[in-house]
Amino acid sequence: MTREKALFETSDSALEAEADARADADVRNGRLISHDAVKRWLSSWGSAKPLPRPRVGD
Repeated sequence: MTREKALFETSDSALEAEADARADADVRNGRLISHDAVKRWLSSWGSAKPLPRPRVGD
C-alpha cells in the first residue's frame, strides 16, 4: 500500500524558485535584519522586558 505524501514532503520547484527570487531581491535592496538583532530579540524572550521584534535595517 502506498501512502500519500505529507504536505512538506512534496516539492514545488516553481514555488521554491519564486521564493528564492524574492529573497535575492530583498538582499540586493538591503531589506535585511542582522543576525545580532534577531539574537538580542530572541534572548529577551521570557525576560521582564522582552524587546520588540527587530525591523528591517536593525
